[in-house]
Amino acid sequence: MNLIQIKLYYMTAKLITDKKDMKVSVLVNRENAMTANHFEHVAMKNKDGSPLRVRRNGKTKTWKRKPNEFSIPIKYGLYEYSYITHDNCHEWVLEY
Repeated sequence: MNLIQIKLYYMTAKLITDKKDMKVSVLVNRENAMTANHFEHVAMKNKDGSPLRVRRNGKTKTWKRKPNEFSIPIKYGLYEYSYITHDNCHEWVLEY
C-alpha cells in the first residue's frame, strides 16, 4: 500500500468510528412503522428537556383501499395514549 492508500484507510476507519457516536434520526413512514417499537417526538420535550419518548401499544393498522395510510397506537406516561398516523408521522422519528 502506498501513502495515499494508507491515509485513505485511516480516514475511513475514523469515519466509521465517529458514526457510532452519532445519532441518526429516521422519520416514521409506512415501511418502518411496521417494525419499530420506540419513537421520539421532534418538537415536544419532557420537563427535563429530553425528547418525548413513546412506545408501541399494539399492531399497526393499515387499509387495503387506502395503501398510503397507517395508524400506530402508542403509549406514553402512565395513562396517556395516542396514535401516530400518516398525517402526523413527520413529527416523529425512530428511537435507536
